[in-house]
Amino acid sequence: MSDHPICHIEIPAANPTALGAFYTKVFDWRIEAADPDRNAHLFHVQRGPGGAFVQESEATGAKVGQVLLYIFTEDIDATLALAETLGAKTLTPKTEVPYGWTATFADPAGNRIALFMTTPH
Repeated sequence: MSDHPICHIEIPAANPTALGAFYTKVFDWRIEAADPDRNAHLFHVQRGPGGAFVQESEATGAKVGQVLLYIFTEDIDATLALAETLGAKTLTPKTEVPYGWTATFADPAGNRIALFMTTPH
């Protein structure tokens, strides 16, 4: 079986800039504005996966209180197909983003989980 680490975490906020400032003061995380269209601010931690503070929105499905984990996979299509055979439901099909591809699914308990696959070089 291939490696599937958590590679990115999204934390929704009504005000991503203010939330980023909070985490910088509490944990000394480095924040960088990344995606003005989604009002997303990347955070970089000392160890472990980084992520982004993202604007809550109906369009993206980001809701305050619902942190989104991204799990790395080498084949999004195969991973989604396997998850569906085990009771998951695809919420967002494979979509191209900067640096690769993403998709989201609801696990059998209803939790929203994202997949990430890098663009082949």
